Formats: sequence, C-alpha cells, structure tokens
Amino acid sequence: MRTSRWTALGVLATSMLMTVLDGSIVTVAMPAIQADLGFTPTGLSWVVNAYLIAFGALLLLFGRLGDLLGRKRVFLAGTGVFTAASLLAGAATSPGVLIAARFLQGVGSAAASAVSLGILVTLFTEPRERAKAFAVFSFTGAAGASIGQVLGGLLTDALAWNWIFFINLPIGAAALLAALRALPADRGLGLRAGADVLGALLVTSGLMTGIYTVVKIEEYGAGSARTLGLGALALVLLAGFAVRQATAAHPLMPLRILRSRSVAGANLVQMLMVAALFSFQVLVALYLQKVQGYGAAETGLAMLPAAVVIGGVSLGLSARLITRFGERNILLTGLVLLVGVLGLLTRTPVHASYAVDLLPVMLLAAGFGLALPALTALGMSGAKEEDAGLASGLFNTTQQIGMAVGVAVLSTLAAARTETLTAAGSPAAEALTGGYHLAFGVGAGLLVAAFAAAFLLLRTDRPARRELTMAA
Repeated sequence: MRTSRWTALGVLATSMLMTVLDGSIVTVAMPAIQADLGFTPTGLSWVVNAYLIAFGALLLLFGRLGDLLGRKRVFLAGTGVFTAASLLAGAATSPGVLIAARFLQGVGSAAASAVSLGILVTLFTEPRERAKAFAVFSFTGAAGASIGQVLGGLLTDALAWNWIFFINLPIGAAALLAALRALPADRGLGLRAGADVLGALLVTSGLMTGIYTVVKIEEYGAGSARTLGLGALALVLLAGFAVRQATAAHPLMPLRILRSRSVAGANLVQMLMVAALFSFQVLVALYLQKVQGYGAAETGLAMLPAAVVIGGVSLGLSARLITRFGERNILLTGLVLLVGVLGLLTRTPVHASYAVDLLPVMLLAAGFGLALPALTALGMSGAKEEDAGLASGLFNTTQQIGMAVGVAVLSTLAAARTETLTAAGSPAAEALTGGYHLAFGVGAGLLVAAFAAAFLLLRTDRPARRELTMAA
C-alpha cells in the first residue's frame, strides 16, 4: 500500500508538471507561432487566454464533480482530453484550430488539476507523510515554469513550435497508463448529492466572464465601460451562485467548506501571493530579454537556479520544517523571504551583473519552496473527505484568479510607467526598467498583505509538533 501511494503521487506530480510546462513553454514559442500561422497581435493573445479562461473557470466545477462521480474517473478523463488536445494543437494549421485546441487543453487541465490535491489528501492521512507529498507536488508546480522556459526555447529553436505540444503526448499517455493502476478507485457520492445544474451554470459563466474581464484589462483599460460592465456582470453571476448555494437542497459547493478558517484564510493568502509572484515568474523573464538582451534559452537558464533552490527546499527541508514548526510559521517565513526577493528586484539596474544583481534574487526564491507546501497543507486541512475534491478545486481556482489579477494589474502598471518615462525622454531600457520596478514594488506590497492575512487568519499548527516529539 505504501509503494502504491507514492506511485500515485508520482502520477499526480507528472500530470501537474505537464500542465505547468504547457503554460510556460507556450510563452517562449509565441513569436514562432505568430509567424507560422499568421496571427494578428491581438489574436495571438488568445493562444494564452483561451487556455486560462477554460482552466480557471472550470476548476471549481470539476473539483465538485470529482467528489460526486469519483476523483480517479475525472482525473483520467481530464488527462485524456488534455493529451488529445495537445495533438490537435501541434497539428494546427490555422489560428482558429490552435485557439480551439488551447481551450480544450484548459478543459482537460482543469479536470485533472481540480481533483489532484483531493486524491492526495485521501491517500496521505499521516501529517508527516502528507507534508512530504505536498512538498513534492508543490515543487513540481514551482519548478515546472522555469523548466518550461528552457525547454520551450530549445524545442522551438531546434525543431519547431509544434513540438512544444507534441511533447505532451508521451507524457500524457504514460500518466494515463500509470494512473489506471496507481490511483485508488472511488465511486463518489453520486450526482444526487450535488447535481446543481443552475449553480454549475452560474459559477462557470461567472468565472469565465471574470477571468476574461481581467485578462483584457491591459487592452481596454481598467476604467473602460467594457471592463466595468463585464466586471459587474461577473459579480452578479457569482453573487447569484452564492445565493443559490445557500438555498439549494443539493448545492454544488456546500458553503460549509468556507466556515473552515484554514481553508478560507489559505485561499485568500494564495490569491495575494500568486498575484505578486507573477512579477517574478514573468516580468523577470521580460526584464532579462528586453533590457539585458538575453535569448529565450538563456533566460530560462538564468532563472534555473531559482528552480533548483525551490526544489531543494521543497523536497529536502519543507516537510521536516512543517512537521517541526507547523504550517503557519513556515508559511510566514517563506513570505518574508519572498518580500525580500521583490524588494531586491526593485533595485535592479539597467546594466546588471548576473552574479551581483540577479543570482541573490534567484537564491532567495527558496521562500517559495517554504511557502507553497505549507499553504497547500493549510488550504486542504479543513476539508472533510467528502469535500476533498471541492477544496482542491477551490484552491486551484483561487490560484488562477490570483494569476489573472497579477497579469492584469502588474503588467498594466509596468506598461503605464514605461510609457510615462518614455514620454519624459528616458531611453527605452531605462523606461522598461522603471516600469518593472513599479510592478516589483506593488508585488512586494501584495506579499506584505499576504503576510498580514496569514498572521491574522491562520492558526498555529501545534499537533504536528507534538506528534514529532512523541515519535522521537
């Protein structure tokens, strides 16, 4: 049984790696995709947006469907859809086909990702082993972005952009075959326990509208009638969903899950943290390419130390530290380190030395290896077994909302600051650097807010420490 549980963890981590790789690997190949398929600049953004909208909007729905229909069944279906959509994307010969394939990839990713944490919670019930499992899972997600940037540059340069999608085929097929044997069979509660069709329509349409609104802020402006109107519509739909869940006999999302202080607090902290860390994951890459003149592969390699440090901390230290000191304390420590990361980035010069100005930043990214496993454990700790898929879907949904907000807010602020500096006569490199500095500063502020929320809302976890003492 022990071996099968860790094999199942490997399957789930492989699925997560495939999803994260797909998200980061595409950004590197965008210029090649545009040149080959004839995308307009506006149309090209939908290669990313189609995926994000489907993925973010469907996580909550699929998380609950996992509880109702069986998490293994939903995971297999999602992985199969994602793999088939990857084949369609790689073979695309027109913008429309690629955008449709990316939307289907988002659907498949949402189904597989939404239930993964729920499966882990039911497999690993002992606190020390659960901490190790969350550490492995979190490392896969954190390091996958850096690996994707390197791999995307290499595949695009050596072969063609199509291979960034074709590479998913053997990974997806292997994950499917392994999942059939390794993942535990579960029958689910049955649709009668939560077959809320109206609630499903409200939450899916509300999230899709909201995420679409956020990702288009940079194009239309935060104060435009289009943005405000769509934002209001999204809020109305989500408010209707909340009312429906409070009154439905069999709600899609029983509101009892939000009564858990750990679940509600961890999801809030995650939204703030992920929004802030967009500035590290994406804007640092843009800074390296547009200001420092790095190529795509060089950028990935420059950020690789961050992935190595995150991996070392996640896999080697975080589980032991969480068991010894509790999730809340380790989360707070990680957030302090991440504030330091963005604080240092606000001081990066136009002509930077990698060893002096950037390598220390990459090393401090170890804070992510502390914060994310602890936050994941807190986000799942208050969920009952019958709600594990829902809690998993909710946790992944807030992650995507935080990412979308980070993309919209920080990139818009950076672009506006760059335009102001350019209009004032600053050289292009200085103007870009000034824009990135503003985004890094705002990101640091979001992390301070995340620290305050974690400190005030999340309780100290003492049982884990007592368990360690007894085990010793």
